[in-house]
Amino acid sequence: MTAGLDLGHPQAQAIRGDEDVVRVRQLVRAVAVAVKLSLVDQTKVVTAASELARNTLVYGGGGTVEVTTVENGRRRGLRIVFVDSGPGIPDLDLAFTDGYTTGGGLGLGLSGARRLVDEFQIETSAETGTRITVTKWSR
Repeated sequence: MTAGLDLGHPQAQAIRGDEDVVRVRQLVRAVAVAVKLSLVDQTKVVTAASELARNTLVYGGGGTVEVTTVENGRRRGLRIVFVDSGPGIPDLDLAFTDGYTTGGGLGLGLSGARRLVDEFQIETSAETGTRITVTKWSR
């Protein structure tokens, strides 16, 4: 997968079905390897991306993800942006409560994803849907 990867440009992937969630995982893994994240950090960011891609599909009705390499002078990392045009998240505090779920899952999606990455930003509204940006830095 890394052979055709152009790290100089953002890598985009539509999220329309279960197979796209798998593609997101593969893309994130390839970029994480390319920026030399440790195996543990690769696993963390792939797990977070998988949770967020699934949420984009199930709760947002599908959307897109964009994966970009980033540098801060000392370290490299990757930034992942998930965007959907769904109904938004009406109560963010409740959505970030461990154990809370509207889908019958374990309720670790948003809060679990937030713990697995270094930076987590969310913008959500009923009018525009949800945009989640996460960043994982090399150690």
